Amino acid sequence: MPELNPEASFGYLVRRCHRRFDRLLSARLAPHDLQTGFWYYLRALWTQDDVTQKQLSDVTNVAENTTVSLINRMAEEGLVARTRSTVDRRKMRVQLTDKGRKLEDELMPYAIEINLIAKEGIDPEHLAICADVLRRMSANLKAAFDAAANNDQGRGHADRSPDRAPGRQARAQKA
Repeated sequence: MPELNPEASFGYLVRRCHRRFDRLLSARLAPHDLQTGFWYYLRALWTQDDVTQKQLSDVTNVAENTTVSLINRMAEEGLVARTRSTVDRRKMRVQLTDKGRKLEDELMPYAIEINLIAKEGIDPEHLAICADVLRRMSANLKAAFDAAANNDQGRGHADRSPDRAPGRQARAQKA
């Protein structure tokens, strides 16, 4: 049986790095009583506000039902508001509240700090290469998934996303 040492596995290395980013971010967000899951949606909305729940789900690469659940909790916390689309009444739009918008100035320094910590002692040229390689790997994996999904269309798997769990994706389509 072929072996893959974890230290030679890009999936393993990227996942480990992501978990360390996530843990440090969680530690920074804890004093603000914010769930780490909220961060990804706030970050997306700081970039582009007033989007549909579907668009927010796509940007964060999270299943729609999970997005709805988190947006509901964020609305309860007063971070976002939801309104029906005036163009398509079936769609819900998500907007930052003043409270959610004000958090950007408070929280973005954490993201900047964590990225600086991660880059410490690494040559800027190597960082540029790393970023380029990660973008290309992501594109390769997306293309492979899309090709596989297209081949599976007749077998009921066409709507799965490489960034979402299969069971969650099926439930999200019903929502």
